[in-house]
Order: sequence, then C-alpha cells, then structure tokens
Amino acid sequence: MDYLVELKGIKKSFGGVKALNGVDLQIRPGEVHCLAGENGSGKSTIIKVVSGYYHPDQGEIKINGKSYEKMTPQESIQAGIQVIYQDFSLFGNLTVRENLALNQMLAKKKHFIDKGEIDRIAKRAVERIRFNVDLDALVETLPVADKQLVAIARALLDDARLIIMDEPTTALTRKETKRLFEIVNDLKRRDVSILFVSHKLEEVFEICEQITVLCNGQNVISCPISEMDDEKFSYYMTGRIFGALEKRKRELNPEVVMELKNITAPGIEDISFKLHKGEILGITGQLGSGRTELSLTLFGLNPAQSGAIFINGRESQIKSVGDALRNGIGLVPEDRLTEGLFLPQSILKNVVIGKLGRLLTRMGLVDDCILEEESLKWIKEIGIATANHHLPVNTLSGGNQQKVVLSKWLAMNPDILILNGPTVGVDIGLNMISIHCFANAPGEECRS
Repeated sequence: MDYLVELKGIKKSFGGVKALNGVDLQIRPGEVHCLAGENGSGKSTIIKVVSGYYHPDQGEIKINGKSYEKMTPQESIQAGIQVIYQDFSLFGNLTVRENLALNQMLAKKKHFIDKGEIDRIAKRAVERIRFNVDLDALVETLPVADKQLVAIARALLDDARLIIMDEPTTALTRKETKRLFEIVNDLKRRDVSILFVSHKLEEVFEICEQITVLCNGQNVISCPISEMDDEKFSYYMTGRIFGALEKRKRELNPEVVMELKNITAPGIEDISFKLHKGEILGITGQLGSGRTELSLTLFGLNPAQSGAIFINGRESQIKSVGDALRNGIGLVPEDRLTEGLFLPQSILKNVVIGKLGRLLTRMGLVDDCILEEESLKWIKEIGIATANHHLPVNTLSGGNQQKVVLSKWLAMNPDILILNGPTVGVDIGLNMISIHCFANAPGEECRS
C-alpha cells in the first residue's frame, strides 16, 4: 500500500541518550493516525524529525514516495506537512490577524504590508473553523484555548497534506473539541492526513483509525484502533495495569483552610465557597467562565476588588504573589511556558527555585550538594524523564515540563495548591498515579 509518510528505523540520540531507537511510522492518505506514548517516549522527537527540525542519525524518511536523507523544515512544508505544537509557536506581541496572515505574507516575499490582504487571509482562517475572536486582539492577551484555536486556524490555511496536532484539545471544552473533530473529518474527506497526538483515551477512540504507541524511543504496537480498548491502551502506554479507582465516601474535615465571601475581581463576580483541610475542590466551567481569573485572584495576580478571603479563619489581603506565598498558597498555572518555568535554566534550578531560601546554609550560601539532593528527590518522586537535571528545562517534553512545575510547588510544601488545567500534556501514567494519591491518601506534602 502507498503511504503518504513512511519512516523506517529512525534513530536519534542526544548526548548519548537514545531518544529514538529504530522507530517505524506509516501514515496513509486521508488517515487520522494516533501517536501515543508516555512523556519522554519519543513522540516529540519523531514529530521534529518529520518536520525537518531534527535530522535522524539513522533511518529512512519517505514523503509521498520521495526519500529524504536530511529533510529541512522548508522541504517538510513544501511536502505539505504542518505542525501545531503544544507551545503554539505564535507571536504574542502581534495581533490575531497578523499571526494568521504572517506565514503567507512571508511566503510571497512582499516588501510592503497589504492590510486588505492580511484582513482577507485572517477572516478566511477563522471562518473555516467558525472561530469567533477579535482579530485585532494581541495574542498574548488571549486565554490558552483561544491561542490554540489561532494556531489551528493558521495551520489549516496552507495546502497541507499532513497536519500534526500535538495535544490539540488540552485547553478546549467539549464543545470546542467537537468543532475541531468536525474540521478533522472534513480534512479527511479531502484526503488530508492527521497525526493526532493525545493522552485522552475517549478522543483517540472517537477520531482515530490507526494507532502507534512508543515507549523509550521504540515501537510498542501499531494497529487499527478497532483492535484497541481502554485496558490495552493503558497497558501499552505504561507497561502497567491500573485497577479501578476505589470510590469511597470520606468525611469532610471540619477545619476550613480557605473561605471566599462575595469575591469580585476582573472576570469574576460574587464568588463564595469554602475549602476544607485535605479536600479536593473542583471548579469547572466553559471557556471564559472565570476559572482562570479566579485562580489568578487567589494567587494575587488579579487582586479582588471587593469581598473577603479568609485563610485559616483569619481575613487575609492577597494583593500580590508575595501575599499568596506567605499564606501558603501555590499555583500550577494554565500556561507553563510563559507562567510556570524559566525555560533557558536547568531542570534542577526550576525544581528548587521556590525553596531556595530554605536551602541556604547558616552563612547564607548555596550548598550545591543540598540542591542536587532536593532536585533528584523530586525527579524520582514525580517521574521526570531526563538523563541529566542540569539540562535546560526546555529540552524536556511538554508533559515532563509540567511535572517540573508540579515538583517546584510540592517542594515548597504549600497548604493550598491551585491546579489550573494541570493535566495539559501529561500522560495517563502520572494522571492515574496522581488520582490514586490525592483521592485515596492525601499526603502531608500538600494538604489541600
């Protein structure tokens, strides 16, 4: 059978670490193909090989029957390959309109800006996915979900034959996900292939026809989705069998660690609730409902305009991040790249940064041995896949970056930990471990 994309025996190493060790991947025209695997399994690396960002150390790349020894990003695009990365690759200081039209304007090598053409390109992009957004808004001001839709709309503008969607639904509601799947099915009817990277089992079974699972840079299985089920998927992903989560009713601790009374702030109005010690309180709502704004208010980034916040029964003024930290509040933010990590810095520094003041010696000096021990402790505890914690955190996969953010806050031992969309890019293994840990045995490291 003729394949649109055919990779054979792809190998790629970084500093002696084998990221890919003989990976095979075949994608047919008009096929929605799932690429799955735990964080660090090699998914991001194989995507970068297909897009020309990485040159494989060994192996064969064929696109529409044409062989490439060292494919460049330009050759990949010319072959009809478009990638929607987890970080969106958008320009925050440009408008939605400019982000949508930029690639096509650059491709035409125009020396002058044609505002009329930019407007036509942008409108065509958003109309294609029925995306209602202010085209003049700066991208940096958009919520994560809208940034994701801008990236999707831009990718669909080009004459793509294969669109790689790396965790495209992580910040989307079910309604927005349904719209995306309608677009995917429309592309499929036009013989456009989709490489769909996702950890969400229900989405994989709903939209995909074929699945390839990677582990430690090697193929585990590749088969029609009809031959897969939830239990097999989890096993091939992790190598472990997860039992059903025990559902048991637990008595609510009477001690209230946080209480909001009629809190109003930009984006939220008249919010009241109580959070008890050891309780996991879920807050949900559609896009734009105020979920993120509430988390920013509680962390001092979006101070309340009226109402009262009580911490352990005492009214507290949370007007800044410093106020939140002094009250034992931590935040795993919605966008880890711009709000949760120091990307050029090492994994070690990102893990220990919040606890640095507590790890100083009596002389006020930094003890490198203590920092090393603290970092390695959390790398092992959370399961961050890295061969060297002195590497920059931006060398990690998206899911492992999220684990670093979580490690940073757990190391600080907060009384209250706010998780705003914490499972973005995180694999099923950590999700299941976290569910069992928090639901069955809340530990002392994070009490609420």
